[in-house]
Amino acid sequence: MPSVIRISVGIALILAVVAQTSDIRAQAPERGRGYPSQDWPLAGGNWSGTRYSTLVDITPATVDRLGGAWVTRLEGGAASRATPIILDGVIYLTGGANVFAIDARTGGPLWRWQPEDSVESAGMVPSWQGVGLGDGLVFVGLRSGQVAALRQETGDMVWVESVGSDPPEAGEAVTTAPMYAAGRVFVGLANGDTGGQGRIIALDAETGETQWTFFIVPRPGEFGHDTWPQDSDMWELGGGGVWLVGTVDPDLDLVYFATGNPAPMFGGEIRAGDNLFTASVVALDLATGERRWHYQVVRHDVWDADIATPLLLYDHDTGTGEPRKALAAMRADGVLFLFDRETGEPLTAIEERAVPQDEYQRTAATQPFPVGTESILPDCAFWRDRVPPPFELSCSGFTPPMVNEHTIVAPGVPIPRVRVTPMSFSPQTGYIYAQGQATVGRARRFEDPFHWRLDDNELTLPDPVGILAAVDTRTSRVVWKHEMPASWLGTSGPLTTAGGLMFRGSAGGQVEAYDARTGARAWTFRTSPTGALVRPGPASVYELDGRQHIAVAMGSELWSFALDGEVPARGEPVLDPWEDYERPQPAPTATRRIETSTLIEGTRGMVGGTRYGFDEHHFNPTRALVTRGVRLQFINNGEITHTIAARDGSWSIGPVEPATSASVTLNDLGTFLYHCTDHPWAIGQITVEDRP
Repeated sequence: MPSVIRISVGIALILAVVAQTSDIRAQAPERGRGYPSQDWPLAGGNWSGTRYSTLVDITPATVDRLGGAWVTRLEGGAASRATPIILDGVIYLTGGANVFAIDARTGGPLWRWQPEDSVESAGMVPSWQGVGLGDGLVFVGLRSGQVAALRQETGDMVWVESVGSDPPEAGEAVTTAPMYAAGRVFVGLANGDTGGQGRIIALDAETGETQWTFFIVPRPGEFGHDTWPQDSDMWELGGGGVWLVGTVDPDLDLVYFATGNPAPMFGGEIRAGDNLFTASVVALDLATGERRWHYQVVRHDVWDADIATPLLLYDHDTGTGEPRKALAAMRADGVLFLFDRETGEPLTAIEERAVPQDEYQRTAATQPFPVGTESILPDCAFWRDRVPPPFELSCSGFTPPMVNEHTIVAPGVPIPRVRVTPMSFSPQTGYIYAQGQATVGRARRFEDPFHWRLDDNELTLPDPVGILAAVDTRTSRVVWKHEMPASWLGTSGPLTTAGGLMFRGSAGGQVEAYDARTGARAWTFRTSPTGALVRPGPASVYELDGRQHIAVAMGSELWSFALDGEVPARGEPVLDPWEDYERPQPAPTATRRIETSTLIEGTRGMVGGTRYGFDEHHFNPTRALVTRGVRLQFINNGEITHTIAARDGSWSIGPVEPATSASVTLNDLGTFLYHCTDHPWAIGQITVEDRP
């Protein structure tokens, strides 16, 4: 009998431990349910990625009292653009090759993790997007294509597992902030846009063991494989990198991710078909990874026009008093797609519009557009009077990049546009807040489909424009919008609170607050001297000791703001960045020789290493510095004849045949533009100075 008693007690103890562990695992996921308040436990604030907090102390009426509560410089001078994750008075974030734990009350360091200085740990640099938390662990994606778990209290490594190819492929990386839910860690594998196989992976949070993998490019026999060439193995290099953090609906047992562009990025001629599941929203079963539904926002993408900002889940106002579970995805052109997140049914009717065709690129005949939806980016009319001759503006949309094409398109190729920075949703206003960049450029590419590095810094084209906007989810129309120099836009993205404010950080080192309903700027604070370049991260909100804080990484510093904070600003706020804006001017190259063509080199990782492309219409150097009275030689290293002339008509040389040269002596001081009169889109700049 005594032995039985001991066994029973042992069993009871085991059951108690199991029950306690199960209770912890059951409670931990609930941190992601509902809008956050005291803590900010996930990159998007909660499982929905709404980036909205219920804290109300900081309002338009009190925001003028907002000041720095503390500021800390990250150890080693590491720069961070990660979202600060806050739990129980501790801030966790990545920066450089580090993961930091910082006291949320004082900004003091608690622990710091770095990969060991060894061959085995080479490349184990944490994702710039931040970390995930769960089960007493800090989860971090690594650029080595691995996921690691650190002890939350100490930073000690518990496990590290590879989620990429075996052996690892060049360019594979986990750039997503890991998402913890239901005892699992969900991450995406990016591919550097160089080929390979993007994928979504679920790992056991306790052990790191992979539970399931969803490949973005379907395997033979799987649904969607017929949207790739059937006479080649091109699908094996299909791309579809998963770059951004996912979202979770535990009630529907679904996890959602946005997928990237196919590969080669602009080489549609070798991947005929729609190329599922690239440039798509995918909804996967939480436990098995099976596809429940998907929607492809760009078919046969040859523009890098995928969904490049994290998805967002919200309750859609139907006007009946019964909200509908919804998902929002913003395409790179600033167009918002809204779906029922259970079924994938569009909440706004979607029409198919004919788009320009290129038989060589095997372009899709149509692309989807939500009816009545307004892009946050300027339309073509915005650029019509800004694009100078000899360029011609194409306003047809989705103009494919073609070899030696010189038509200017809006937006241009490649497409910066709405990328990387997260959106925010406020249930108070029903608005989604987003930012992006509008630009124009030549729709051109190299003949090599895998070589896409192009210099689109055209000297005479208008500067790109940064956009910060709010879209009403009930109408899909832009409610308010701010324009700014693109260099001022920054990498922060919006954050909204129940206090009626929207916060963001700018590349000018400034943190700003706007009235969430009207868009009126309510507060500005400089964290760095005017003109200092800072890449801010997305902000977070938390409450400590009954006091609301706004936390944001500003380069190598982490700032926390609170009402009546005593850390002063570092300069006067910039209220209108256009006033002091000057177009960036790279320093000219001192030379006496200018080539008419340029060999452009690009590294394409897993699909052939270094690739080369020859640009017949690109002066090298583009910006030259010469001394007055010196004979300047133009060398035609291309394959066609060029005639070189000043745009003001003051001098001309040529025609210059291939493999020959011609010279000119310049005596007028100043900076001048010149071009090839036969190919006027080839433009260069010369600065003439006196002898030193």
